[in-house]
Amino acid sequence: MDAQASTASHTVEKWSPSPDASDIVKRIHAMLHPCNIVLVGATDKPGNYAERIWNNLIKYKYEGGLYPVNAKRETIWGVPCYKDFASLPEKPDHVLVLVPARFAVQVIRDAAATGARSATIVTSGFSELQDEESQRLAVELKQAVKETGLAVTGPNCLGNLSAGEKLFTNIDDRIVTMEAGPVAIVGQSGAIVMAIRQTLEDRGVGVGYMVTTGNETGLETPDLMAYFAADPSIRVIVVYLEGVRNTKVFREACKAARAAGKPVIALKLGASEGGRAAAMAHTGALAGSIETFDAISTREGVIRVRGLDELIETTECFVHADPPKGNRLAAVSLSGGKRGLLIDAFYSAGMNFAPLSANATSQLAQMLGPGSIVGNPLDAGFAAVVDPSVYMKSIKIMIDDPDTDIVIIDAELPKAPHELRERNLRIVNEMAGEANKPVVYISAMSIGFTEFTKGLRKSLPNIAVMQGLDRAVGAIKSLIEYASLRKEVPDIVSSSKASARSVLEKTLKAANGAALDEVASKKLLKAYGIPVSKEEIARTAAEAVKIAKKIGFPVVAKVASADILHKSDIGGVVLNLNTAAEVKKAFNDITARVKKIKSKPKLEGILIAQQVKADLELVVGASLDAEMGPVVLFGTGGVDIELMKDVALAGAPLDEAEAKQLIAKTKAGVKLKGYRGKPALHEPSAVKALVGLSNLMADADGRIASIDVNPFLINSKLGVAVDGLIVLNNAAANKAAGR
Repeated sequence: MDAQASTASHTVEKWSPSPDASDIVKRIHAMLHPCNIVLVGATDKPGNYAERIWNNLIKYKYEGGLYPVNAKRETIWGVPCYKDFASLPEKPDHVLVLVPARFAVQVIRDAAATGARSATIVTSGFSELQDEESQRLAVELKQAVKETGLAVTGPNCLGNLSAGEKLFTNIDDRIVTMEAGPVAIVGQSGAIVMAIRQTLEDRGVGVGYMVTTGNETGLETPDLMAYFAADPSIRVIVVYLEGVRNTKVFREACKAARAAGKPVIALKLGASEGGRAAAMAHTGALAGSIETFDAISTREGVIRVRGLDELIETTECFVHADPPKGNRLAAVSLSGGKRGLLIDAFYSAGMNFAPLSANATSQLAQMLGPGSIVGNPLDAGFAAVVDPSVYMKSIKIMIDDPDTDIVIIDAELPKAPHELRERNLRIVNEMAGEANKPVVYISAMSIGFTEFTKGLRKSLPNIAVMQGLDRAVGAIKSLIEYASLRKEVPDIVSSSKASARSVLEKTLKAANGAALDEVASKKLLKAYGIPVSKEEIARTAAEAVKIAKKIGFPVVAKVASADILHKSDIGGVVLNLNTAAEVKKAFNDITARVKKIKSKPKLEGILIAQQVKADLELVVGASLDAEMGPVVLFGTGGVDIELMKDVALAGAPLDEAEAKQLIAKTKAGVKLKGYRGKPALHEPSAVKALVGLSNLMADADGRIASIDVNPFLINSKLGVAVDGLIVLNNAAANKAAGR
């Protein structure tokens, strides 16, 4: 959808969900497009929520029926006040619950019994409070919502906006432009959602829907996302997420938005714990909650922003710019200094300006002459300053150049009427409408909008107008990355064999501690196709020597104990054992060290394993995120893993293609391809390990908290797991991790 089409779409007949739409979409449509609104708990005490909401519904001329309900009043706000639902002139449709918490459950049941289809519970005093009574009411309310089937937002929310219906059931008394704009906003925090709406409006960006979900006893944020994905009037979905309760529903909503070509711009709370075993395994510590959210949601087209300013700029960009056909940037400036700032800012974000075509370079050189820098970015210089028509011709040459995909213009909108600049902006807006590529105005600093600027901005639907160079760069990068995503996101399921799943079930059934020991861990990894080094466990020094001779020197000796998670920390690993005498000594030394440990760990024996000559140490792992579910990890391994933090994450399960994409995101992936003349390493073994790990996590279905394969040693001929730690998601693991 281009910018012109999206603008036109707001004037067509009102949309309704198709008969085969999901029940959730139909219920939300009833909530945002109701026949009437009933305010239960109407009171004219000055400044209360009921009066604020009533005033907004009157101010913006909601066209459906409006009915206040209060058993103690016959009139209120100059209109009749009704005792109950039965006394209304028509059956209730959308009910605003403004009574104290202890009465809210009965109001929901009575509303449904008399024909209501939806409700917004503004009242607080439920699960957000910790006392026993509030918690009990929260449970009762959830049950009532489930049994009645009403579409319910709240409790503890601040109301909603449906601009096409002139519906504003919100307490905000700031002026709202009732335009059915292309942006929909949803989130739990009423204050943040309202601030986003106000700021977008101040920037001249129309908001069609705004929904505050509060405690989300009924409808949750992903439910609204699914509705906005279906509604053709919406182009961009903005969400504020405090948490993801149901990963499957969230991912399905993201997929629906992606299939509809609608970006989801998310501001996410969550520098909290990632995996449930973060204190026990490297993978859990590295796969933080926010990184896991990114890994899983990005695949489905979610753009996570780091703050409100970045959210506003990114929304502006996606509202007024179609995804580009490529990543070839072009820019026009009137300043050599600004040209340098543009180059630096985009380079820092991993983007560069493309060489212009020979034809464009020739035209610009002939027209501009001395005092300009003909290149990309273009400094149009003195010639363009002296003659504005030259400036406009320069912009047109850059837009028309077939070797550019996005054209950036270094300029801001005027704050007051300015005939020449207004005329030029309208000319560029027309160029952009015909260009089939994004045209973006960037002000290097945030300058703010005046009422004049807002009006002018609305008359320029084909260009994005952005403020703050760093935020603009981030938004443009997101636009490019979004364009490269697959529109239909395939469902990837575990590709494991029945024999592997059988080993998994037997292993988990036999496990009785917080983690599997290395022998059990590797047996399970091997069953899932993960290459594992040759090894056997020895219980005597003589047995260790016998195993070493069978495997072939050199070998490694490692402590085998489920109670010792990080072997190297206690001197439990000895490398480069080339003789029987060295193996015997290593066995005795490790055994002695274990006996000195105060916690008295149980010693299963000493593992004697083949020593693989490695050109690179990798880490492959997996973790169960408390919010987002299973995720796999790949990167540079070894003892400096936390220091390096060269890792990338992806949701599990994944297939070979996604495993290769994951590897390519890391510096380790660059080395695998053969770095600076060195031979390429055995990437297929790393791919096999990642797919196997992802299948294992998916099949475990929440019973495994994390898997560490560190190091995974790789050379040009093979790659093998030489260490493995599988932490279980059970009471023992949670206790050991301090939970």
